[in-house]
Amino acid sequence: MMDIILKYFPNLSVEQQRQFAALDALYRDWNAKINVISRKDIDNLYEHHVLHSLGIAKMLNFKPGTKILDFGTGGGFPGIPLAILFPECQFKLIDGTGKKIRVAQEVSNAIGLKNCHPEHLRGEEEKGKYDFIVSRAVMPLSDLVKIVRKNIAKEQRNALPNGILCLKGGDLQAELQPYRHIVDCLDLSQRFDEDWFKEKNVVYLPL
Repeated sequence: MMDIILKYFPNLSVEQQRQFAALDALYRDWNAKINVISRKDIDNLYEHHVLHSLGIAKMLNFKPGTKILDFGTGGGFPGIPLAILFPECQFKLIDGTGKKIRVAQEVSNAIGLKNCHPEHLRGEEEKGKYDFIVSRAVMPLSDLVKIVRKNIAKEQRNALPNGILCLKGGDLQAELQPYRHIVDCLDLSQRFDEDWFKEKNVVYLPL
């Protein structure tokens, strides 16, 4: 199951490979107690959740020191896979549902992630400043922008200006229309061969 990660990210360190490999048993165990992934989808953990989360890295390779907020992380996606991939970046994972954040915290602790900080918090309550906000289909982009605009840092350190990186599926034309002059959209089927990635996108909006 790890093969699909190594197929697209072949240069992982031994430690990163260990951390990714550990996710299967951990999420199966926690999912039996607290349902954070659809029960019928747990067998697709690496393709539908881990690799999907890493699609953000196909849009932007975060530079060391980058601060990222995972808004509405649920059980830790996309934050945990990205924190494994970018060990020199800092990730804060927030969600309004306490039991989901508990899963993210326990998984993060179990694999020894030092750069991942889950917290039970609603987006409106988050006061910190970040280079990027990442999320996975939490809400329409316009609603997300209203909440997280306050959290975007002014100082720039990456190849793309600070902003939002969202994983979204389906027809996005209407949702992206208000931002059509500045939004960038990466079709993940151009990066990943698997059929599941058809109509899956990374949406980048500078703020």
